[in-house]
Order: sequence, then C-alpha cells, then structure tokens
Amino acid sequence: MMTSNLNRRNFLKAGGVAIALPMLESLPEVQAAQKAGKPVKRFVCLSNNYGVYQKAFFPDVDQPGANYTMPETLKSLEKHRKDVTVFQNLDHGFTGGHQGVPVFLSGVRPILAHNYAEGNISLDQKLAEYHGAATRFPSMTLGVRERNLLSFTRTGVQVPSIDMRAAYKAMFYEDTPQQKISATERFKRHNSILDVVMEQAKSLNRELGKQDQRKLEEYFDSVRTLEGKIQQQEPWVNRPKPKAPVDEPKPGNGTSEQLKAMIEIIALAIQTDSTRAITCTSGFANGDFGLNGGYHGFSHHGEREEPVAALKKIEGFQVSMMSYLIDLLKEQEDLINGGTLLDHTSILYGCGMATGGHSTRNLPLVLAGGGFKHGEHKVYPGPHLKDLKSSARLVSQEKRLAEGVSEVPAANLLLSILQNCGLEIDKFGSSSGTLAGLEWS
Repeated sequence: MMTSNLNRRNFLKAGGVAIALPMLESLPEVQAAQKAGKPVKRFVCLSNNYGVYQKAFFPDVDQPGANYTMPETLKSLEKHRKDVTVFQNLDHGFTGGHQGVPVFLSGVRPILAHNYAEGNISLDQKLAEYHGAATRFPSMTLGVRERNLLSFTRTGVQVPSIDMRAAYKAMFYEDTPQQKISATERFKRHNSILDVVMEQAKSLNRELGKQDQRKLEEYFDSVRTLEGKIQQQEPWVNRPKPKAPVDEPKPGNGTSEQLKAMIEIIALAIQTDSTRAITCTSGFANGDFGLNGGYHGFSHHGEREEPVAALKKIEGFQVSMMSYLIDLLKEQEDLINGGTLLDHTSILYGCGMATGGHSTRNLPLVLAGGGFKHGEHKVYPGPHLKDLKSSARLVSQEKRLAEGVSEVPAANLLLSILQNCGLEIDKFGSSSGTLAGLEWS
C-alpha cells in the first residue's frame, strides 16, 4: 500500500512498473518545487507529414553560427532571429520514408518499441505524464487539414487528433450539469471495471508461463496507465473553464485561415494554462494558396518548377505561423513564471520525414523560445565527413545531404527539451545524450 511520504521514485517501485508518475499537486516534491519557484515550462510542436523542400529551408552549410543568411522558407523568422535556432545534420538514423513521420518525437519506430523501456512514447506524452493533472488537458493533439501522427503513449497507442473547433469547444464550452454528472458516473464506472479486470488478470497470471506473464505485465502497464489518466481527469469535471477571449472559429475556411485560427487557439491554451504539451500537424487542400494539386503530389517534385514553387509557398506559410505564435507568446506576460510566455515555451518546427522524396536524412528542425540560448545555425557533423580529405567547407550541401545518417541523433534534441522542461532523465528514446552546444538558462 502506498503512503503519502513516498517520493516519486518509490512510487514507481511500489507500483511495479517503469513508468513516470504524473505530477500531482498533493505530492511533497511538487509542493516543494512550487515553493522553490521552479519554472513551469510548455512545449509546442508544429509539423507536417511530408517534410520540406530542403534547398529553400536550410541555411548554407558554410554559415554555421550567428552570421547566416536566412533561407527563403524561413524568411518570416528573420525578425525573431535571436529567439530561434536552426539545426542541420540531425536525424533518427534509419530509412523508411513515410514511416518516419510517427517517429519524429521519440526517435523510436513503433515496430521496435518493445526494445525500449518506455516504448515509443512521444515527447509531448512524456510531458503529459510529467505534468499530469496540473492542467485540464495533459496534452492537446491537433490537426489542420491533415492527420496528426506524432503523439504516442508509452503503451504504443496513437493519440487521436482534433480540429480547431473541437479544440476551442473543449477549452471554453462549459459542460451542462447533466454532462458533468454523466462524466463523473463514467469515471466511477471505468474505475470499477478496471478493479475487476485487474483482479481477474492477477489470478490468471499465476497459471501462465514466463513469456505469457511478461505479456500480461505489459497489459498491466496499459491498465495502470488508463487508471492513472482517469484519476487525473476526474477532479476537473466540476472546475469552471476559462472564459473565451475570442469568438469560436468558423469552419469551411481555407488552410491559411484555419491554421492561423489554430495557432491562436494554441496561444490561448498556453495563456490559460489549459495544457503544457501541444502537437499540431498541418496539411493542404486543393485550391488553397491559389494552387491546384495535393501536398503529397507536390512533395514528389523532381525539381520541377511548379511543384517546387508550391512547396515553398505552403511550407513558407507554415513557418510564418510559427513566427506568428512567437509574436503572440512574446506579447503575453507569464503570470506563473514572470517574463513572457515565450520565455518558458519551447516551440519546435520539424518533420519526421525530411523530404517528400521519402528521405529521413537531415530532418528540418527549428527551435524557438523556452529559455534556450538561441540565435545560431548549428551544423552538426555529417556522416562520413571525417573520412573526407577535403575541408568540410568545400563540401557541397547536396553532397552532405546525400551521405546518409547523421552522427548526432535527433533524439538528443528531444532529450534536451525534456530536461529543459524539468525532467530529471538522462535518456529519451534513441538519444545518446543531450544535444551538444545547445544551452539553456
């Protein structure tokens, strides 16, 4: 039986599972952190499912450091140059084309998740566990004209995404008294079902062989995870929601209007402390931006002029919405931490598939805010460059991009973000350590 004086690690041992215990207000270490003024950090990931046109995205490889020319696709970030970092030569170390999309925020392929202690849990869901019931929504998984394939629980379940109207209603529409009663009854019913299932499973476990017992233990983990989520959500049923500062977004607009509205919802979610972990994937619909065609078709451009121009327009707008989110967060005071919301919010733009040509090499990655020391284009060692006799500065960007997997795992960046958010961990997914050269205050 657990007692209130157990610390976080003892809780993990007492539960018999290798999962992170959610941050609950009643835990002594949480109360101590609040008294000590430990900052509250947030994370936002903006992504797409097709990668980018890399020649317009990456600065010249000969321009590492602060004095780089902002490339065409990133032009909207010029005014935020001191608040952003552009990374080059980071990836997750495998091929697979579209299979790279769901790997972006973990570095772990779903089919190989069983080889990792935490499976293929994504960065946002790791943060959701960490913050637990501190916010109404442990995380928000959003999509604009595209499925969001980024978010996975530690048991390998893909978190479904919602559109802008559903996100707005979840944040600001107050439930009716009857809905609150129904929700409370549903929580109680789920808990009682879990109790029965667990008792039956424990009884069965004594009759199984070792291999089946391991499978059953994985099932236990899933049940415990669900039980924890139910317990976290229940107290929020009768807590009032914040008042909506803007009108509900209207459906039926083009991609540009919808993505802008979603960015404003994301900013509101952070401003109201409704959640501290958000992912948003955006796509494209035929006719938007004055273009005829589909995103997937454009992404297989073959260096043809028209699809390349279309990609620059679509991806340039996506990055401009990152810039817009930076604007919105810079304007708002952080009532919890002091400073601005951007000071304590990490915004990551990137994709798990680097290009529409199914490459997963040299992922497009830009990081803003969060208290990191920004302002540079960071070029990490490219694969096999140490074997080249010519100077790295004389190697063309095309050659570097074609040489294969990076020497530095992109998961190192993910680990750095998690540590910056307060998690005391030394490994995440396929990381080999934190990302060298990326510092935070």
